[in-house]
Amino acid sequence: MNVIFTQRVDVIESYNEKRDCADQRISSFIRECGYIPFPVPNILDEKSLEEFVRVVRPSGIIFTGGNSLTKYGGNAPERDFTENALMTMAVHENIPAYGFCRGMQFVLDYFGEKLVNVPGHVAVRHVLDNGREVNSYHNQACMTLTGGELVIIARASDGVIEAVKHKNLPVFCNMWHPEREKVFVREDVELVKKLFASNSKEID
Repeated sequence: MNVIFTQRVDVIESYNEKRDCADQRISSFIRECGYIPFPVPNILDEKSLEEFVRVVRPSGIIFTGGNSLTKYGGNAPERDFTENALMTMAVHENIPAYGFCRGMQFVLDYFGEKLVNVPGHVAVRHVLDNGREVNSYHNQACMTLTGGELVIIARASDGVIEAVKHKNLPVFCNMWHPEREKVFVREDVELVKKLFASNSKEID
């Protein structure tokens, strides 16, 4: 069982390089969920991405953290393109998708929601309205949902939306980083396993 995950883009000016990269803990988290991780490069055109997905035959796609969306000041339009193409395939082919941090921001934007800057959410921990304590490393989020396709699952005490799922598609997202916990949280592992094995309506 395979899982595709997206990568951040780091610009190394001293080498005149753009590098695709991801925390090794992301792959470790995917393995903990019972899947083989496959990072997707940010240089493929749409046809090549479709071929990549056909060859890997993923049980799910994970949209990871890092990089702001270009429309919100980011510097990696190639990543925006890659993730848009992957999400479109996920929607059309009913491939389960999980996003965290930037990944959730991307999914919110994909389904027509507007991000806003939120203070006090970088390098902190906070308790959600469901009682769970999570990490936080983001500057942007949503306070309300207007598009009608996503459902709020959890909020922070200041009203920031911390988790959503799609009403009909197997799509779930949260703002915290599951891979940054010293010990992977069983709730995160079971959520991904359940999402990639069944319908999103069963995930909350």
